[in-house]
Amino acid sequence: MKNIIKTLVLGSALILGSCDSLLETEPRQSLTPESAFTDVESFESLLMSIYGRVRSFNYYGQTMMIAPEIMADNLRIIANTGRYIGQEVNADRAHINLWTTGVYTAINETNILLTEIEEVEGDEALRTKLKGEAYFLRALFYFDLARVYGYEPGQEVNGWNSSVILRTNPTLGFSDADFRARSTNREVYDQIESDLTNAISSLGGQSIGTADNYRATKGAAETLLARVYLYEGKNSEAAAMASQAMASMGLTANGDGLVAANAYEEAFNTFPNPESVFEIEIRSVDWSSVDGVNNSMSSLTANVFTGAQFIVTATDELLDSYDAGDVRRDMWDETTRSGADGVVYASKKWLGSKGDFLENLPILRASELYLIRAEARQKTGDNAGALADLNALRSKRGVSALTGITGNDLFQAILNERRIEFALEGHRWFDLKRNGLTISKSGTIEPVPYSDYRILAPLPQNQIILNDLLEDNPGYN
Repeated sequence: MKNIIKTLVLGSALILGSCDSLLETEPRQSLTPESAFTDVESFESLLMSIYGRVRSFNYYGQTMMIAPEIMADNLRIIANTGRYIGQEVNADRAHINLWTTGVYTAINETNILLTEIEEVEGDEALRTKLKGEAYFLRALFYFDLARVYGYEPGQEVNGWNSSVILRTNPTLGFSDADFRARSTNREVYDQIESDLTNAISSLGGQSIGTADNYRATKGAAETLLARVYLYEGKNSEAAAMASQAMASMGLTANGDGLVAANAYEEAFNTFPNPESVFEIEIRSVDWSSVDGVNNSMSSLTANVFTGAQFIVTATDELLDSYDAGDVRRDMWDETTRSGADGVVYASKKWLGSKGDFLENLPILRASELYLIRAEARQKTGDNAGALADLNALRSKRGVSALTGITGNDLFQAILNERRIEFALEGHRWFDLKRNGLTISKSGTIEPVPYSDYRILAPLPQNQIILNDLLEDNPGYN
């Protein structure tokens, strides 16, 4: 094993604090001298550190769940704490910042695992599994970076196809560090596809809603790849992969496997969620004493605990999107808040049901597969199949089947179904963006045309100054 890897583990790693964040190699506090990488088993500690980055409040612990909702038309601010104020009105440079929040460090850690695990002895089945999980996580990291900082392939404005810096070898020191230009969106998506294909072939199957889903599985990789194909406009592939994932997890065409309408609310207060395909497990030991009240989804979206922030509520436009009898509408609890005019609505998705603002967060849910396949089928001309998938989900949400719609009317129905199914789960902005649509807003806030430069996030200025090869997205120069 390379000495520099052991040095990294022991806390004497090179920290490139002044360099491009893709080159960061900060020490992992969760690793100790006893967990140096001497065999396959020892890499599990590194993998757990990488999973820990997913639950960061700057990532899926908060930002990637709330920002895409408030940057579009699902949420509005009811208390000015300084958070998401710019995102609500899509102010210049108010977007999603993933570049400097540890995602690149996580990528480097997956690169370390994938490279160095080949140099040690140990159980081959475990080696294959750990590599599969690392491939899944690297794909997730690059996918999120790609959709924040670049256009999807085929949806470029004025031919702008720059995405993010692509790096698949570990950076262990200055000898490995180099500055690079941004790769194209096609190059990044090709890497994501490759990683997920490797993950699928390396990981075992699982059932939805089990503790297995706290880590990457074959079904999670298949689900994410189906989503990636949909973003790319590879609709036939998206439909096929969604079908494959559904078969892997025992989901039937009529919706069997999804929770019934009367169990929908309870599902979000059950851990794991019965529909979870990939879920972030958060334990009390993962938080400091003030994390829950200051940063949790429960605190920001509901008022069930004393001291909750409760800064966002559903927009009128979102509330008007539900059909009568839809159990998902019941997930918004009518209430009031000091300083907010009139009635506001607290989310019942994130109630901190593990106690003191604490809960898990499902990142991939089984219901998405029906809507991925519905949209992909509609876009390939299979209106009957698309409508069947849409109604399979609706049958589990307490609303009647839709009939007699095709073409754009059907597409809009699927888009609305995604809006209400995944409210407060971070899909709305990206669903509009990946389809090349204007970003609709609530109230009197001006919509954001797809051609507007604010569709893409700006790169951090300090990174552009440091790396002459980096070019910012158009409109931010």
